[in-house]
Amino acid sequence: VKNQSYFMQCIYFYHYYFAVICAGVFADVWKAHVEPEMEALVSSCVVLPCSFKYPGQEQPSDRIRAIWHTKDNWDDIIFHKDPTRVKDSFKGRTKLIGSLGRSNCSLEIDEVKNHDNGPYCFRVELETSQKDKYSFVKNCVSIKMIEQASKPELQAEQSVPEGEPAVFKCSVRHTCPSYQPTLTWSHTGKATINIKDIRHGNWETESVLTFVPQKEDDHTSITCTVKHHGNVEEQATLSHILIPVISCLGSALLFGLLCFFIVKKRYK
Repeated sequence: VKNQSYFMQCIYFYHYYFAVICAGVFADVWKAHVEPEMEALVSSCVVLPCSFKYPGQEQPSDRIRAIWHTKDNWDDIIFHKDPTRVKDSFKGRTKLIGSLGRSNCSLEIDEVKNHDNGPYCFRVELETSQKDKYSFVKNCVSIKMIEQASKPELQAEQSVPEGEPAVFKCSVRHTCPSYQPTLTWSHTGKATINIKDIRHGNWETESVLTFVPQKEDDHTSITCTVKHHGNVEEQATLSHILIPVISCLGSALLFGLLCFFIVKKRYK
């Protein structure tokens, strides 16, 4: 009886440690990296950054099946290459924007609804074997809904001298790189657009406006309007452009008087 009990304990410990070792190895070869929490503007779009790693030889995109599903129900699919498998409320609204052959599983959700909170998990299935599949349910993405777009950030010198180039900057952050927001100005001039990846699924679009202020620009307003994908708009306004014409005239008058006294001194 003792020998049998000892034998059973050995089998138990063997299975336990074997499972622990295998679990560690298994977890090491199947990996996914996502941003655990993202923000999304309702009615616009959001891109969920995703990369993954799997065991064995690298496969081309057409041999890799990518699936995105809800964490609580693996059959609640929000993306599948077979559109008939996708949940009705997500049909036509999701697509992969990365190359699976390059281990990019990033997902775009368009026309964001205020109930698209998730969390959502990525699943990969390799067509080389029925066993080569994995759902990364410990690396899922939750989405925080933004009902109203934030105002763009407007930067400029509030007092600009007449006749000298003035620079105004307007920027906005977003999570929809597929459809960059447009920035427009209420004043004419030369506008340049800069797009920056500020990482973690966030992007910044900036417009730089340059123009030379004239007299008619004194005490006027400059407005920057941002239009997001989904026709969501917000504005930021710089209340006044104050051109110090009086100070310029004062400087000119002082210079004139100085010249006058110099010339007068010479004549003496």
